[in-house]
Amino acid sequence: QEWTNTFATWDPRDFCNISKIVLPMNSFWSPPIFILERVNEWKSNLEYIVVTHNGTFNTSLPFQVTLTCSLMILKFPFDTQTCNMSIASFPYPATDLSMKVKRTPAEMMANSQSFFLPDGEWKFTNLSISEYTEEMDDGEFTVITYMISMERRPTLYILNLILPTCALYLLDMAVLFGPSSLEEKISFQISIILGSSMLAVILNNMLPTSSNEPPIIGTL
Repeated sequence: QEWTNTFATWDPRDFCNISKIVLPMNSFWSPPIFILERVNEWKSNLEYIVVTHNGTFNTSLPFQVTLTCSLMILKFPFDTQTCNMSIASFPYPATDLSMKVKRTPAEMMANSQSFFLPDGEWKFTNLSISEYTEEMDDGEFTVITYMISMERRPTLYILNLILPTCALYLLDMAVLFGPSSLEEKISFQISIILGSSMLAVILNNMLPTSSNEPPIIGTL
């Protein structure tokens, strides 16, 4: 966060050429920021602000937050999800406090990719930013929304779910139209049914459960 306070200025030449100082957060006013989609958060104890001689205040508060996001898993495991993170300051209307984005979406994208863990299940694909004014009962408030797009890495699900399922179906068709006797077909079909049941148990543990539309792989 960065803002300007014209009442907190000084001439560095009068104070041993000191042009920047670090103070606790409670020393000056700071804008209260709220994340609308947050469920839980953890804040750091490093609550300090940097004040420069021209009245510019700058603070960087590291924290970890859990957000709510509506997932569309119909194309699982080849799905792409977009989650929003909306930042607002509801105590102050837009006439008193106007929030602006300092960096461009391309700069934010590059900065976010440097912190994103590349070895996880998700691949960070895009980041877009929108600024708008939301009207409520108490007035109009400035809201900044970060739209984060992530693509799922399907390699694990292809190896553990899709390929074994296709193999079982191919075996089923091969036994059905094969030249073997009826007894051999029945015993082999029972083995395939048992294998399909075990695969269904594994599939039930790996598939996402919370969605209005079940994934296609679970309805086949």
